[in-house]
Amino acid sequence: MSPDSAAAPTRLELQTHAVEDATVIQCIGRLTAEHSDALKTHVRGVIPHAKRIVLDLREIHRMDSSGLGAIVAVYISARKGNCEFLLVNYNKSVRDLLGLTNLLSVFEACAQTGTRIP
Repeated sequence: MSPDSAAAPTRLELQTHAVEDATVIQCIGRLTAEHSDALKTHVRGVIPHAKRIVLDLREIHRMDSSGLGAIVAVYISARKGNCEFLLVNYNKSVRDLLGLTNLLSVFEACAQTGTRIP
């Protein structure tokens, strides 16, 4: 195990707060199979009360295909609920995963690494 992986959180923490007209959900830790249902449940609970949801991935240290599936699922739920969904501050590995799955174009317009939260 590398020193970096020992310091990375092994769970997912979700912190929600309002910024102007958006509900920002900051994701901290790992967005993997063990935690994808928690993200879906949390975001779907916010959708009825929000016009705009910003998922901030600045502190995601690892994401797998289940995490990606959870993001796509909440994106679809948000669209169905007439709620704008933005993905911001994702790192290179998340960007690469989005690119491999041809989803980068869906999220790229609203998020580049280092993008300021709207």
